[in-house]
Amino acid sequence: MKKMIFTAALVLASTAAMAQKSNFQVKGELKNFSSDTILVYKGRGVKMDTILVKKDKFTYNTNVEKPVNYTFITPKTYRGEERKAFALVCVPNEKAELKGDANARYDVTGTKFYQQYHEVDLMLEAAQKAPDAKDTYNDKVIDFVKQHPDYEASATLVSAVDGLENIEKVVGLLSDPVKNGRMKGYYQPFVEYAKKQAEAEAKAAKVQASGVEAPDFTLNDINGKPFSLSSLRGKYVVIDFWGSWCIWCIKGMPKMKEYYEKYKGKFEILGVDCNDTEAKWKAAVEKHQLPWIHVYNPKDSDVLSKYAIQGFPTKIIVGPDGKIVKTIVGEDPAFYTLLDEVLK
Repeated sequence: MKKMIFTAALVLASTAAMAQKSNFQVKGELKNFSSDTILVYKGRGVKMDTILVKKDKFTYNTNVEKPVNYTFITPKTYRGEERKAFALVCVPNEKAELKGDANARYDVTGTKFYQQYHEVDLMLEAAQKAPDAKDTYNDKVIDFVKQHPDYEASATLVSAVDGLENIEKVVGLLSDPVKNGRMKGYYQPFVEYAKKQAEAEAKAAKVQASGVEAPDFTLNDINGKPFSLSSLRGKYVVIDFWGSWCIWCIKGMPKMKEYYEKYKGKFEILGVDCNDTEAKWKAAVEKHQLPWIHVYNPKDSDVLSKYAIQGFPTKIIVGPDGKIVKTIVGEDPAFYTLLDEVLK
């Protein structure tokens, strides 16, 4: 009996310690969530916990050192079989309450931060649904911050606007206690990322501009032999930065093959495979029967940096003189229209 009492005391002590450690809580009641478990991820895909759901209800307690994004998804969503998930900014010493219908809408309330967060959520919903949302969305978000500079939840809107200029506007409108308080650790990474993105875009605009000489490079071809871009001087060349993992790259291959055949002998395609293993690269070339020249870009290569590549696919048309004619990012019909204009 004494041993049992001692064991129970240990359990109670452990439970008390866990209760002290957990400084954030979310309670939810979601109809039609249709799952008895929820997977919890922190930031960009770091698995944290699994929550049990009973009769549409769940409670999750955790310890967070600073405000951070958590995503809550069903196992089926993780497997790609459905899309049921919700995201929360988890803030130390706050409690969130989530209630609604997973197939329709749900609302977040709770302690002071989440009462503000609810207002932010309603504003974003209205801004996104507005008929002129494309033109007014950022302005409406910024206007909300102007009206609520003392809301800590206003700091979460740094991640809701586009571009460095708008992000800096949001930060600049926050009151000093909010700007320099606990939310700084949340919004600052978004500011730093936006600055790096702006610098990268400026570099891309410079090095990928029409009339700029395309930087030469040498990479190993499909047979393991060195191949240089400069060896194609004298003809039109399309440098295609792609990867077997890139859905839009693969979707564009049939059209690329069509145009390669259409203008056979008038231009060359140099496929630069990126972020793949050599095995996956070679398998993709074989599977999709890609008849042009292919080279492999290893991780320690500086080619992507030379060309300031921002996304995939990126297609750069180079003229016979070795100068860039045009750069097109994404699988864009404009690329094929341009080929028709250049090669006819």
